[in-house]
Amino acid sequence: MIPYCSICWDDNKVRLLDQRLLPREELYLDITDYHDIIEAIRTLAIRGAPAIGVAAAMGAALGALALDTEDPQEFHGRFSHICREIAAARPTAVNLFWALDRMQRVAQEHTAAPVAEVKQKLVAEAQTMLKEDDTTNRHLAQHGQVVIQEGYRVLTHCNTGALATGAYGTALGVVRAAWEAGKRFSVWVDETRPLLQGARLTTWELGKLGIPYTLIPDGAAATLMHQGRVDLVILGADRIAGNGDTANKIGTYSLAVLARHHGIPFYVAAPLSTFDFTLTDGSQIPVEERNPEEVTGLYGQKVAPLEALALNLAFDVTPNELISGIITEKGIAHPPYASSLKPWKR
Repeated sequence: MIPYCSICWDDNKVRLLDQRLLPREELYLDITDYHDIIEAIRTLAIRGAPAIGVAAAMGAALGALALDTEDPQEFHGRFSHICREIAAARPTAVNLFWALDRMQRVAQEHTAAPVAEVKQKLVAEAQTMLKEDDTTNRHLAQHGQVVIQEGYRVLTHCNTGALATGAYGTALGVVRAAWEAGKRFSVWVDETRPLLQGARLTTWELGKLGIPYTLIPDGAAATLMHQGRVDLVILGADRIAGNGDTANKIGTYSLAVLARHHGIPFYVAAPLSTFDFTLTDGSQIPVEERNPEEVTGLYGQKVAPLEALALNLAFDVTPNELISGIITEKGIAHPPYASSLKPWKR
C-alpha cells in the first residue's frame, strides 16, 4: 500500500494532498468550502483528470451541505449554480464535467425528497465515485500491464499515478501493476515543463513504489529513442474524442511523433470517464491556456526577462493514428478507434 492519497472525504470535509508543495513538503489541506475546491483545481493543488473529477464531486457535495434552505426548489436551483461554478475551474479535463453531471443527476432523481436526504445522497455519491475510481484504475492497470515486458525501458510524461487519480493510477498504474506482477524494468521520466509534474511528482511516486527510474529533460527523449534506449511510451489523457484523438499534457504530441518515427509503441491509458463521445475528433477539444508566468518563472522566481512574452498551452492533441492502443478498464482498444471503442460508448 502507498501511504498517501490524493483526496478523500473525512467527516464532512475534503482532505487533499497539496501537490504544489511536493516533493519538498507533504501537506494535506482540510477543505469545508467548495470555493476552496475550485481554487485547488485551478492552482493544481489537485490535478490529473480522474482526481479532478473526484474533487469536483466532493466540492459539489460540500456546496450542497452548506446550503441553508429546506425548500427543495430553492435548494436545487442553488445546487445547479454551485455545479456551474465548479465546472468553470478548468476546461480540458472532461472528468470534471462528467462528475458534475453525475452529481446533478442524483439531485434531479430526488427532487421530491427532503433536502437533508438529498444532501446525504450527494455525499454518498461523491464517496462512491472515489471507490469506483480505485476499482476502475486497478482493472485498467491489469489490462495494460501486458504491454510492459521484462527489461523494458518505459518512457512516461507528466504524472499519472495515484496522485493524478482517486487511487492507484492510470498510465503509472499500468507500470505499478507490471512491477507488482514481478516484471523488472526501468522508467524514463520526462521532467514535464513548465510545472515539472514528472520531476516533482512521478519521481516521488516511483520512489515510494521502489521502481527504478531516471529523470530526463523533456528534450532528451528524441536522443534516447534514436539510441535505441526506449522500448515503450505510455502516458495518460485529459480528454479523448470519439475517434481516439487524445488531449494530454503539452509535449505528448511530440512524443507520439517521435515514437512513430522510431517504431516505438505509444500507448494511452485512461478510464472511460475521460472519453468524450460527443466530440467526433480532437479539433473540438478545448485546450487550456494557463498563466504565462508558469513559463517565465519557477517557484515564484523569474527566469526570463521581465518583458518576455510566453505562450503557456497546458495540453496538446495527439491524432489517433499515432496511438498504438488506448488502455481502459474494459480492455485495450486498437485502431480504428471509432469501431473498437464503440462497444464501450457511454
